[in-house]
Amino acid sequence: MELLTSLGLTGMFASAFLAATILPLGSEAVLIWLLLDGSRPLAVIAVATLGNVLGSLVNYWMGRAGIQWISRQGSGISEPELSTALVRFRAWGSASLVLAWVPVIGDPLTVAAGVLRVNLILFLFLVTLGKLGRYLAVAGAVLAF
Repeated sequence: MELLTSLGLTGMFASAFLAATILPLGSEAVLIWLLLDGSRPLAVIAVATLGNVLGSLVNYWMGRAGIQWISRQGSGISEPELSTALVRFRAWGSASLVLAWVPVIGDPLTVAAGVLRVNLILFLFLVTLGKLGRYLAVAGAVLAF
């Protein structure tokens, strides 16, 4: 984490991007560190949101490529996880993409959206809404103290 925080906004982008992919990383620690270190909150939140949404877009395109391709590539998302996400996605619809930030369920949801060929603009809107909301909440909690 020290490397990422020392890179400032570039580290924030990298952390948020990687956290949104299938890698088991989180970006909140970098966000909190940068906020406490005096970085401009709006810049940190904007960069974190952009990186996290673009990372989710990678998952979406993996889903568009197909379940078999995902399995062969060793994506880190198992077929049972993806199947569960597809069932959840079909039950709750596209609105479930607002939860793309939630650990464990978020990444499979974004892959499921690709598999189901959700409209890209709708995908970007809903995922951005959820991820921005999460970063605003974290930043608000940090800055309130």
